[in-house]
Amino acid sequence: MSFADVKGIRTFYREYGNAKDADVLFIHGLGSSSIVWRDIPDALSVGYHAIAIDLVGFGMSDKPEEPGYYTIEGFSKFIADFLETIVREKRESCKLTLIGHSLGGYIATQIAIEHKEKIEKLVLVDSSGLLEGPTPLLNDYYAAAMEINPIRRYEKIKRVLEDMHASPSRLLPIGVDLFEHVIEKQGARQAFESSFKNSTTTQIKPEGFKAIQDIQCLVLWGEKDNLIPVRYCDRFRERLPRAKYEIIQDAGHAPFVEKTALFYQKLTAFLNHGNVNNY
Repeated sequence: MSFADVKGIRTFYREYGNAKDADVLFIHGLGSSSIVWRDIPDALSVGYHAIAIDLVGFGMSDKPEEPGYYTIEGFSKFIADFLETIVREKRESCKLTLIGHSLGGYIATQIAIEHKEKIEKLVLVDSSGLLEGPTPLLNDYYAAAMEINPIRRYEKIKRVLEDMHASPSRLLPIGVDLFEHVIEKQGARQAFESSFKNSTTTQIKPEGFKAIQDIQCLVLWGEKDNLIPVRYCDRFRERLPRAKYEIIQDAGHAPFVEKTALFYQKLTAFLNHGNVNNY
């Protein structure tokens, strides 16, 4: 666990493996942090240099007031600056794999569009980027994050996080506690609100999808995702027809949490062999 100064933003990240190996960057979703990936980056460190970041405004990273940080373009620039800071020695000769969940998938796609020549592979997990507006559960998520009363907030957060799972019983109580701990930090609600409004009212442009058709891409989706339903996976399929697609059965918005072993198998097969069944 480390901190980096990214153009004045104190940025928290977790780093695993040998820095000489191929870089894989994990980008979390809205209201989350690097901890959401659990042991997956560590497990991947055999053969890869795995990095999981806390986005600006989230987790233990700084939360500046300027709203420009919390647009998709702002996040993309922040990630580019972060990579320049910590792996600058390899940026010219080595390509990067991006793994993004939800909001992180939207950000990862934007990075790939803007820096196509530097991206080796792209993995999108229950990604935003094609929403026509917030879904009902996304609106509930926003309301829970903005709730000031601690008792009502806890109950709202618990209910929303349960609904993000295929089975509510899979939600660990610590998940609610961690969200509460982070959202109470100074600037966290502003970052959440700005990120929510930008990411639910904008979309990846057709020319953006056209630019990344040749990048190897894997799209994974939880079958029972209530936050960004699986129909949005079909929209990605229409726009990225060359990508590989996998629906994770009996999983909600974060299949790497509910079906960790299966998710890891699909991920490593794609990273190592270019498909999702070679294991």
